[in-house]
Amino acid sequence: MRLFVGLGNPGAKYAGNRHNIGFMAVDRIAADHGFGPWRAKFQAEIAEGRLGPEKVLLLKPQTFMNLSGQAVGEAMRFHKLDPADVTVFHDELDLAPGKCRVKQGGGHAGHNGLRSIHQHIGEAYGRVRLGIGHPGHKDRVAGYVLADFAKADADWLDDLLRGISDGAAALAEGDGARFQNAVALRTAPPRSGTGTAGEAPPRKTAPAAEAAPASAPAPEPAAEPKSPLQRLVERFR
Repeated sequence: MRLFVGLGNPGAKYAGNRHNIGFMAVDRIAADHGFGPWRAKFQAEIAEGRLGPEKVLLLKPQTFMNLSGQAVGEAMRFHKLDPADVTVFHDELDLAPGKCRVKQGGGHAGHNGLRSIHQHIGEAYGRVRLGIGHPGHKDRVAGYVLADFAKADADWLDDLLRGISDGAAALAEGDGARFQNAVALRTAPPRSGTGTAGEAPPRKTAPAAEAAPASAPAPEPAAEPKSPLQRLVERFR
């Protein structure tokens, strides 16, 4: 069994926040892959289903972001899972909007949700880092992550969530590279004439100019008429 955790804050007030992109990701997986209804358990909302051959539990902690580890720890212990069976979807300030990176283990980089999870299960779990960009100064971070996505973000956000859903089965099977490729096909689709995401098509060679038709030979100049005197001289040659 795999445990996919989306991070966010509970309640309609926070639903559209940048900080809630983890909730959005697991909601999209649940909707697209026919998971069971969300229900309350482990201080969280959970939904169960399958991604390919893997049984997967989706979890959205309802303890607010800075206590997310409580719900994750409860679910993991109940199902006798290891940290390596857990993948956490979270917002990432250090990635450009729409970028997605898979990571196994490592630090929490000051993210309150990850910090809480570290405290409860250690650091050996997987993460899907979902880029939201940075406001430019650390003093603006709190207001930025707790603000809703702008209308201008709607297209790239939808592409990112579609890609996550497309690649979810690969991620459940532990194939991070195939998962990221599925995301890239949505967020940076190959252009016409290529098979590689994000690359420009090869330039077409301009057709050679057609040879100009050969000029017709210039006509011979017409002979001038002879005078009567010239004709008389020629008679006696």
